[in-house]
Amino acid sequence: FEAAKVNASKITPVPGGVGPTTVAMLLFNVLNLAKKAKEEAVPVSPTPEAAAASAAASSFDSPTTTAKPLETTLSPVPKDIEISQAHEPLPILDIAKAAGLLESEVITYGDDKAKVDFEKATKRLSSEEKKKKEGSLVVVCGINPTPKGEGKSTTTIGVSQALGACLQKRVMTTIRQPSQGPTFGIKGGAAGGGYAQVVPMDTFNLHLTGDIHAVVAANNLVAAAIDARMFHESTQKDEALFDRLIPLNKATKTRPMAAPFVGRLKRLGITDAAKLEDAELLTPEERLKLTRLQIDPATITWQRVVDTCDRFLRKVEIGKAATEKGKTREAGFEIAVASEIMAVLALATSFEDLKKRLGLMAVGRDLGGRDFVTCDDLGVTGALAVLLKDALMPTLMQTLEGTPVMVHCGPFANIAHGQSSVVADKLGLKLVGQDGFVVTEAGFGADIGGEKNFDIKCRAAGMEPKCVVLVATVRALKTHVDSTEDGESALSVLARGCANVEHHVKCLGQKFGLRCVVAVNRFATDTDEEVSVVVDKCLQAGAFAAVPADHFAKGGKGALDLAKAVVEACEAVTVEATEEAALAEARSFRFLYPLEASVEDKLRAICKEIYLAADVAFSDVAKAQLEAFQKNDKINRFPICVAKTQYSLSTDPKKKGAPAGHVVTVRELVPKFGAGFLVAVCGDIMLIPGLPTRPGFYDMDYDADTGRVIGLF
Repeated sequence: FEAAKVNASKITPVPGGVGPTTVAMLLFNVLNLAKKAKEEAVPVSPTPEAAAASAAASSFDSPTTTAKPLETTLSPVPKDIEISQAHEPLPILDIAKAAGLLESEVITYGDDKAKVDFEKATKRLSSEEKKKKEGSLVVVCGINPTPKGEGKSTTTIGVSQALGACLQKRVMTTIRQPSQGPTFGIKGGAAGGGYAQVVPMDTFNLHLTGDIHAVVAANNLVAAAIDARMFHESTQKDEALFDRLIPLNKATKTRPMAAPFVGRLKRLGITDAAKLEDAELLTPEERLKLTRLQIDPATITWQRVVDTCDRFLRKVEIGKAATEKGKTREAGFEIAVASEIMAVLALATSFEDLKKRLGLMAVGRDLGGRDFVTCDDLGVTGALAVLLKDALMPTLMQTLEGTPVMVHCGPFANIAHGQSSVVADKLGLKLVGQDGFVVTEAGFGADIGGEKNFDIKCRAAGMEPKCVVLVATVRALKTHVDSTEDGESALSVLARGCANVEHHVKCLGQKFGLRCVVAVNRFATDTDEEVSVVVDKCLQAGAFAAVPADHFAKGGKGALDLAKAVVEACEAVTVEATEEAALAEARSFRFLYPLEASVEDKLRAICKEIYLAADVAFSDVAKAQLEAFQKNDKINRFPICVAKTQYSLSTDPKKKGAPAGHVVTVRELVPKFGAGFLVAVCGDIMLIPGLPTRPGFYDMDYDADTGRVIGLF
């Protein structure tokens, strides 16, 4: 080396490295920082006075607005992707500033999207006295849909554009990130459509900022940890397992423990300070309890996930390789957004709350059936938090008309709770202020997505909606009849199909105490007579208003009357002093059931009151689970998250309209300790969809010459 270094221009690094990449990156960062300082003509580290002035200029009270109605729209309406690609989005920092965020509270991902540091923003807004009054929460849900969707996301965006761009109200839209399953399958994305959509819609529907991928990675890390732990426990003796999990420090003759082992000792009731610092002091019995989880394979409820519709992964056998020494078991996959981790992300209120919830997630029970085995027991909680730290931050985007949108968490209210996040809603309510609106979307129909929004999300977050928008379409209601009679007119069929929307209107008003504004989402094929039938039926059922809307074709202007009705409904929530107390009580938001009710009673409340069922039946598996849960006070106080078909009030997707008198069969009960609810899997619902005969991916491609995605809706 001494001889070579005189003549050699490069020297191969020795083990441990000599740091060339580190030095290069330091120089690169210094150069970029110098360039940025020169371009902006401000100090790299601004003085306190300059920082205060910058914060004031970017404050909530800034008059800056990015919301502007579309000047022109085309007829016929072009494809969604064509509209999106023809539109030039505003710089995302402009959207952030107009929304009331500081530049230090957003992390840009290119020019069209950014992560929002909600904890930093919430702390600032909560400390400002004038920001304490929050806006009105508006929940958008729908009737029981057809397989292709009926424009619920489009209506969510349309009414937001009308509120922000046309009425110049402060508004924040909070919606869910679409799963790639339906994007490449049958339904399509969830960016809205026509002239009421989030842009860029290809970015929105494909990967976005990687939150769902983070959920997949975290979920499957837990699955791998379960099987690896069972394998090592079954192939190693007690002393060998203990030595490998908590190795002896030969220099100090002690066994310092990683944090997960200390936490498990405390949960086992071993609190001696000396033992918590040195596992060498543990008795043989204590060592056994600490290191052997003894997971019962028959009780494992944790499945692996993928973000693809793949029916052949519903049931699989794992451990078939010779290296696994015959440790096979039956397992399965679910769609990524059905993972409990997605629900935890959606319901967490802070990073600390996220970690706590992740640790509580149960994966199964021990062989004695005494205890649930959790992620804390597996020692994987900290690693999950590392994978999900960025995913906990909502992604900021924009609509075609420049109103802000926070995209966070996943869909599928039929097999999950299917809501956008609590942190996005709560931050949005602070940002818009007392006279503003947060418009959020609940998955699928009001019977599942709406009910879960109220009884799970709002209950957990302490939020109260001011109004609910119920989306209905003429074409969907025409399909909500089991059969048609010979010679029956289209109007007669439609009138009978309106039984579905009428039921939802009544439930939202009578069961949850909410003012319901029905959005009759117009299609080009709808006649005025047909629209009038739907409007009249909804008003007769008790809707606060029923408004035809044409936002798909006209953008915010097409939803202007709908937005005005929403504003009026929210303002009317404050009951005048002259009204009777009983009337005030009847109009206040309420939950469908108390948490103190038994699991059976909560299920019957949902099935009888919302699904119009005659009763609830339990499979033998569900009966055994009910019996096992009876003494668990935590499970008994959980709200219920029903997994069922979205296409019918019943568990039979073929039963349309408002079928009554059916029986809902509960197939399985799965407690989700991290999310804080009990899943009731009902009917024949599958937790991972399959691809149709002709999936949407046939039409998709990438044009390298233009740099554009083609064939995406």
